[in-house]
Amino acid sequence: MVINTNIEALVTSNNLQASSARLAKSLSRLSSGTKIVAPSDDAAGLAVSSRLKAQIGRLDAAMTNIVNAVSFTQTQDGFLKTVGNALSRMSELAMLAQDGTKSNDDRALYHAEFSQLKDFISVTQGKEFNSVSLFSTATLDVTIDSSGSTFGLTGINMNGASYAAAYAGTLDISTSTGAVSAVPVVRAAIDRVSLDRATLGSLQARLNFTTEQLSVTKENLSAATSRITDVDVAEESTEFARGQILVQSGTAMLAQANTLPQSALRLLGA
Repeated sequence: MVINTNIEALVTSNNLQASSARLAKSLSRLSSGTKIVAPSDDAAGLAVSSRLKAQIGRLDAAMTNIVNAVSFTQTQDGFLKTVGNALSRMSELAMLAQDGTKSNDDRALYHAEFSQLKDFISVTQGKEFNSVSLFSTATLDVTIDSSGSTFGLTGINMNGASYAAAYAGTLDISTSTGAVSAVPVVRAAIDRVSLDRATLGSLQARLNFTTEQLSVTKENLSAATSRITDVDVAEESTEFARGQILVQSGTAMLAQANTLPQSALRLLGA
């Protein structure tokens, strides 16, 4: 029996420190919701989860780009729909102007509306979406995945021959002859609008499927990240309860170990 060095108290103190450290780690994990509180907890897991989180961030950005691209094509389609309606009305006016029972004064009235519709289409071809031209020959590249792959949105060119002949040409339905000449030109423009709207529909379908694919990919990556970093509350709660008991019992045992040298007094004083 010795007095200067209390081995039992040292051993108990070390055990208490270890239990306290485990309890503190359980508290940190439960309060943060993650089981990687410090890099030393899982260095490899931290590296993998960091890469996965970065990829998820890029997927979110790609989905934002795609949603904006869909909005762009929807805006294009909205304008083309009104252009198609205007062209349909222009074709009606051209047919009405061919009526032999109409006077030239009547045809002049038809031509006045016809001209206004031409001007409307002319203005529409210059419209923009966030300072980007809606109707041009340029192909817009849209990022469609986390690796930076792109998909090109085909440009809708309202300066093309079919459109331009209808709104920028010299169509004049104030005469019967002019009305006859205007019909095939307007019909060609209507056909062009139909084809362009069909193209936009196919592009939107492609983008919508891409969005669904990215959503599934994000879901799977998030699940993988969760398995690496997220704490299992049930399991960690058990460890927390275990740590509490060990700390409490260790504290009590340390108090007992500190009283052991007092036994030497009995030997000296008995």
